[in-house]
Amino acid sequence: MSVQPAEIYNLAAMSHVKASFDLSEYTSNIDALGTLRILEAIRICGLEKSIRFYQASTSELYGKVREGTPRPSNPFYPCSPYGKIYIATAKLYAYWTTINYREAYEMFAVNGILFNHESPRRGEDFVTRKITRAVAKIYLNQQEFIELGTLDSKRDWGHARDFVEAMWLMLQRDAPEDCIIATGETHSVREFVELAFQEINREIVTPKYGFVVKYETFMVSYETTQEH
Repeated sequence: MSVQPAEIYNLAAMSHVKASFDLSEYTSNIDALGTLRILEAIRICGLEKSIRFYQASTSELYGKVREGTPRPSNPFYPCSPYGKIYIATAKLYAYWTTINYREAYEMFAVNGILFNHESPRRGEDFVTRKITRAVAKIYLNQQEFIELGTLDSKRDWGHARDFVEAMWLMLQRDAPEDCIIATGETHSVREFVELAFQEINREIVTPKYGFVVKYETFMVSYETTQEH
């Protein structure tokens, strides 16, 4: 091979929950079979002892955790095609495929279960970017208000830069081990909106519930009980 990587990070995915309902087959092909194809390519090329593989997994695997916070012992219960495709799941398939290749072929292959992480590169169809863009437009008098769904939905938000460092650190360990990558703190969409408007010295006058996201999960967080 002309290219012989030492580390592979599989971040390719259909990661938008709403879109995953509309593009279920595409989601399954990318999120599930895409992981299998990479791992099988590593094996076929005889690089299973020289390449370290990172699989980006997701907190969506925990799905319907509506009380308390997910723990490592919690069973997976995905509730969107991003997590759930018929009996199996796209991301859950990738999760167990990574483990199977690790155990069957002694590959250094790990899953990093990522909770929400943000950066300026976040797509505009995600609520965090939608809020920040709207606040900027309101400040510039290009927009009068912003309509959102439920403001009480909570997330464990971190910074993408810190999460990527955690991914890299997982591949520097002596032995492969799956990890949860999170901050351990939850914040509501309401808090996010309030902090964003504080940056332009504005207050939320009247929250307007224009719609509720049909596939919203109430809380996605992780109780920090281990080093991560």
